[in-house]
Amino acid sequence: MIVPKKLLGAFLSAIVLIPMSLMATPASAEPPADPEHPWRLGHWPQTQPWQRDEPAENPAAQRARPTTGIAPIDPQNWQNPDHMTWADYQKVPGTNWNDPDVKGSVRTFKGALVLLDYPNQPFVVTQPQGSTIFGNPSAEAHDVPRDQVAKFYQDFLNTPNDLNRGHTIHEYWMEDSGGRYGVELTGFGPYTMPGKDHEYALEYQRDACPAGDTCTRNLRTDGNAAWLADVGQEVADQFDFVFYVSAGQDESSTWQEFGMMKFPAKEDVPDEWGPENDPALPNWSRTRYVEWTSWQAGSTFWPNARFGVDSVQAESSGMAVYAHELSHIMGIADNYNNPYGVPPRRAYTGIWEMLSRGSFNGPGGPHSRWLIPPTAGASMGAQHMLRNKIKLEMVDEKNVLRLSREALDESGLVTARVTARAAQPGDKGLSGVNISFDTGDKSPACDPNTDPLCDGGGYDNYTVEVVDRMGSDSFTPDSGVLLAKTKNADRAPFEWVIDANPQDIGMTDYVLPDGTEVPITIGDYRQLSDALFHAGTDSGSEYEYVDEANRLHFYITDVHRDRKGILSYTVAIRSLDGAGPQRRGVRLLPAAGLPAGKNLSTCKFPLFNTGRSAPAQGQHPEDVSGHLKSDVYRLTAEVSGRGWTAQVPNALAAVEFGEGRTVTVNAVRDSGGAKLARVKLTATSESDPAKSATATCTVIGL
Repeated sequence: MIVPKKLLGAFLSAIVLIPMSLMATPASAEPPADPEHPWRLGHWPQTQPWQRDEPAENPAAQRARPTTGIAPIDPQNWQNPDHMTWADYQKVPGTNWNDPDVKGSVRTFKGALVLLDYPNQPFVVTQPQGSTIFGNPSAEAHDVPRDQVAKFYQDFLNTPNDLNRGHTIHEYWMEDSGGRYGVELTGFGPYTMPGKDHEYALEYQRDACPAGDTCTRNLRTDGNAAWLADVGQEVADQFDFVFYVSAGQDESSTWQEFGMMKFPAKEDVPDEWGPENDPALPNWSRTRYVEWTSWQAGSTFWPNARFGVDSVQAESSGMAVYAHELSHIMGIADNYNNPYGVPPRRAYTGIWEMLSRGSFNGPGGPHSRWLIPPTAGASMGAQHMLRNKIKLEMVDEKNVLRLSREALDESGLVTARVTARAAQPGDKGLSGVNISFDTGDKSPACDPNTDPLCDGGGYDNYTVEVVDRMGSDSFTPDSGVLLAKTKNADRAPFEWVIDANPQDIGMTDYVLPDGTEVPITIGDYRQLSDALFHAGTDSGSEYEYVDEANRLHFYITDVHRDRKGILSYTVAIRSLDGAGPQRRGVRLLPAAGLPAGKNLSTCKFPLFNTGRSAPAQGQHPEDVSGHLKSDVYRLTAEVSGRGWTAQVPNALAAVEFGEGRTVTVNAVRDSGGAKLARVKLTATSESDPAKSATATCTVIGL
């Protein structure tokens, strides 16, 4: 191939020195103190220091730190959710989803917020600061007059204000759906129920019901009757769904913090945490994930929903809980495991999905979800993953690239640029890629009872999407490429995140009163904090994934962030069974080594795709010809010369047919190394490994 002078000139002019600012990995800082949340240090019981000081840098980054001192192009620096504060929130550029006057372009759901309290349990926010056994309400809101409680929670959930930091459930759904769906809430009540709070909440723990009480009461039945008696059926029919709000704590946010984290054993739970007026009952009760919690924690309501109808939450339920339950009302099931199950099983989608533990996201992490009002953990949940966005019609088909696994071996390698899901990709951009298994999941059988990492099989697709820590995804741990297997039916697990770092993450869950550090379980959702894939080498993560059984190879070839700050990645997918009809080829030109610092030189090699495109083949679900114009090259480098090593910032390069780009190799000289060395770069087609090229570059040590 003859390289045009204009193109070659562009490559030569692109040879620049590496800025000194890129030659060292920036130091991480300890999470900032949060003066707005004194509970992080003092409000929590002094005998339960659940939040410990951890290294400023995560273990994955420490493991992957390059010895050359050259910063990776896309470093993985996942954050511990426990250390997040409201300072972690980043607005999505160019959006204003929290404006309540902006309605959903498809639909704005009208919800009734029906508040219910009890003879023995008034709304906690009406009480003095720290007056309950759980230490609530917090300094942020207390002593609210009872007749203002409905308006208080209506505004907290759906009107931007100081208490909710300007973030609402309307904002969540508008952002998550790209402006298609909004939410408008109207508060009613409060209405006092005829029974005590535990008579409704102990429905499934009746052996913990105090003598003389009736623990078979139905909160929906009594709550709906009280609401209808007040407003009438005609008013009730104006709403699309009902959020019942139960006064007090919710069990999901209290069972661990006021159970196993507070007391060494169930026999150690003192009387003050046991049932009132029934000394015959133990001071503990059963709970969902483990054998026991304190009776006071276990006798509170666990949030739940009925498809298409309503849900029940409590005062400690954050805005993300409401978004999670509304997802059920809209027709999608749960997708999470028991993190304390025996035998253990890995989380399915964890922190990355609203229908999983993404509903726990928010400042302070999961162990801050017991606060009232709920301004910490669970106050801002993750977006839905691509599979659920497609099901809920929150993403346009034009923004989803649909591929067939079986067609890939005929069509050849596909490349695509995927935009972070918090942002809108525009008419021609992509929110994600879906690869269907037309002949079923070919993964070998595994047994979840013996292998905690077993996904269970039976999947129908792969999805590829991008997460960035902005908008409602601000409280996810990382930014990068999210790869998952999915099922078409809501048969859990119906989404299974591919973990780029499947090893134990080595994170502490909490610290016992005696100082013992308790690690998170294998099933804890935070094990997936480092699951995202990243571009380039030395990132702390992976830049490719191979599924031998399903004959697929995934690549993350490049990372981009535009002037507005929107993140996107170039990804590629190919079949292991066929390269397609395209002619593959590659050419490398030699480079001149330029000093880029002490004992560091850089070679920028011009790389050309000399192959040719061909008419599209293979029956993909849509026309993908625009994504069949490239090849991916694997780059390997070696250096001859005493005391020198070669470092390739990106081991992959995606290049369109007839086009070219520069690829970088760094040469690092040890002290005492030879003055001169020669770098040899090899570029090999992933589609046809027989097509390979080499070029050299001479470097001089300073």
